Amino acid sequence: MNARLALEKLIVPIGLLLLWEATQRAGVLPTYLSSPSSIVAALVELTESGELPAAMALSLMRAYAGFFIGAGLGVVLGLIAGLSQGVREFIDPLVSFLYPIPKITFLLIFLLIFGLGTPSQIALVALAVFFPVFIPSRYAVQSVNQLYVWSGQNMGAPPMTVFFRVIVPAAAPVLFAGLRVGLAHSFVVLFASELIGGRSGLGFLIVDGEEAVRFDIMFVGIVGFALIGFASDRVLMALRRSALRGQAIGTEEQLV
Repeated sequence: MNARLALEKLIVPIGLLLLWEATQRAGVLPTYLSSPSSIVAALVELTESGELPAAMALSLMRAYAGFFIGAGLGVVLGLIAGLSQGVREFIDPLVSFLYPIPKITFLLIFLLIFGLGTPSQIALVALAVFFPVFIPSRYAVQSVNQLYVWSGQNMGAPPMTVFFRVIVPAAAPVLFAGLRVGLAHSFVVLFASELIGGRSGLGFLIVDGEEAVRFDIMFVGIVGFALIGFASDRVLMALRRSALRGQAIGTEEQLV
């Protein structure tokens, strides 16, 4: 039954790929839409030469470095802002002002500060990740059911114990939702930064393929981003399931 369900899910994607291949071979599609078979051939070629694994590893390092920096700051400051009205009143206007600005516009500033290369790209990814992680973290704390907090306090738990054993676990589902959005942002912004100011990585591989009129290589770079993004999301969801196993708190409405 599971095999049948899996096959049913693959019917549409496989059908689209076959249609793409047939129409490309028939000359219906433009040349820049390389056929799936030519993309696979280019993928094998770049993998055997080591160019694709090196580009994927470099892009993954940049994305993860920026994600951990931005997510770490977002979670910490979000939790603090959720608990402290003073911090909240200080940070909220800054977030409201900076969040709508497309983060790629900060790339030139980071290039001037850090120079052309990996540091500026990591800084840009960290900035892009911070906001979608900070905002859920800030509201997650405020949405924690106060009954759990009062119960911990009534049992004599010190404030730090209440925070780490009650508030953080109750806010964890929303925190993971923010982390998942931030993880997606990290790859989107990294892709744009490598296209504009990169000399290596998957984004540069895409630009290099386009300039060489090797559209199959360009699609290989896109597939590379899709693969590392999908794998990273699956890892994060596995960590979420492990961390929230057996947890029921944090989903009810907050008692007023």
